[in-house]
Amino acid sequence: MSRESSIERHGPGEVTITRIFDAPRRRLWAAWTEPEPFARWFSTPPFTTPVSGVAMDVRVGGEWRATQVSSADGARLPFAGVYKEVTEPERLVLTFENLEDRSDPDFEFLTLTFNDLGDKTELVLRQTGHLPDDEYAFLAEGYSRFFDQLDVYLSE
Repeated sequence: MSRESSIERHGPGEVTITRIFDAPRRRLWAAWTEPEPFARWFSTPPFTTPVSGVAMDVRVGGEWRATQVSSADGARLPFAGVYKEVTEPERLVLTFENLEDRSDPDFEFLTLTFNDLGDKTELVLRQTGHLPDDEYAFLAEGYSRFFDQLDVYLSE
């Protein structure tokens, strides 16, 4: 079931990942915008994301949060940001923010484009920001693993 993701680098501070999922666009949109489905795929072992750790106010200016928890040692990885653009079911733009300093202007932008292919959906994920360049290669690997988990969720 594992699919290859197309990964592009257009320069420092950015990565674009494209993948086709065997699911209609509305179902993929829900997987990114509803807490229960999001919690089911937004992690890779040994981490899980309890639905109680996910909050999504999917509107421009609304906040999102998700916390992954390690089954090995209980370590917590919190994620959060703000929705900057919401065009259901076509496009989401959101931020990944520094949770230790929410006023930090060096946050990451995540742009998700959901291209309708009938029973399938092409997802184009573009992350831009201020991370060191080597971290974008690491992000690409991480997103590919998340997308593998998303494939599993969508096949259920």
